Amino acid sequence: MEYFLELFFGGLTRGSIYALIALGYTMVYGIIELINFAHGEIYMIGAFTGLIVAGLLTMLGFPGISILAIALVCAVIWAAAYGYTVEKVAYKPLRGAPRLSPLISAIGMSIFLQNYVMLSQTSDFLPFPELVPKFGFMKHFGSMLSSSELVIVVATVLVCVGLTLFIKYTRLGKAMRATAQNRKMAMLVGINVDMVISATFIIGSSLAAVGGVLIASHIGQINYYIGFIAGIKAFTAAVLGGIGSLPGAMLGGLVLGLTEAYATGYVSSDYEDVFAFCLLVLILIFRPAGIMGKDKIQKV
Repeated sequence: MEYFLELFFGGLTRGSIYALIALGYTMVYGIIELINFAHGEIYMIGAFTGLIVAGLLTMLGFPGISILAIALVCAVIWAAAYGYTVEKVAYKPLRGAPRLSPLISAIGMSIFLQNYVMLSQTSDFLPFPELVPKFGFMKHFGSMLSSSELVIVVATVLVCVGLTLFIKYTRLGKAMRATAQNRKMAMLVGINVDMVISATFIIGSSLAAVGGVLIASHIGQINYYIGFIAGIKAFTAAVLGGIGSLPGAMLGGLVLGLTEAYATGYVSSDYEDVFAFCLLVLILIFRPAGIMGKDKIQKV
């Protein structure tokens, strides 16, 4: 039973990170129907930013919990700036182009950012400091649940609740929903669609940065390639839950994380990805719109 719970909490942690990244995918797709394949690299850049900031603050003698807070803030700001820039450089000029053009641009931007970070940092794995302090009450959980896993899960829940309330009640959130429903009509009623799209990229990039710093601190290492793997898994989670649905992205991330955890624990770590993508194939066969997605009815 203890091993089962250990796998459960591990899968919950992994799924929470997938969910944070998948939210960025599903928000962008909901607004402009584009798969931002460079989103995983934004997650990676956020993690590297956290590593650099944490290293500087450690040398200056800052206490542990403040290092985590400052590293998260800096990573969010820097990743948001990258997300905004990527949208302006790689996607906005192609807004009226055939749908294949921005897709190719997204893949090209992903490769560019990977190699940019590799050249500016290193191709080797780098150690990442453990920024989350060990809570005294966590000793009662033994090896089942660590402090960093608890922080990741709680942070993901708070972020998702906050994002849901933001989308539902704020003026910008309502503008985002209007743009997602009908972009041309949103423009006709005076919504600045370009600003809404930029804000979507900024918010999605910020969420990915939070996930990048937290999971890198939990695992203890980082390299330039982590964004590609996490991005593919998070995209899978977004499709699994229903691309364009925020609750679907959350659910898809958790289902995918738990599937991988139990497959690794009870079968073999070699088949981790096989089980994940087999689950995706089954969902697409029996429910093409995803678990919480809605089939679109096209009027002819």
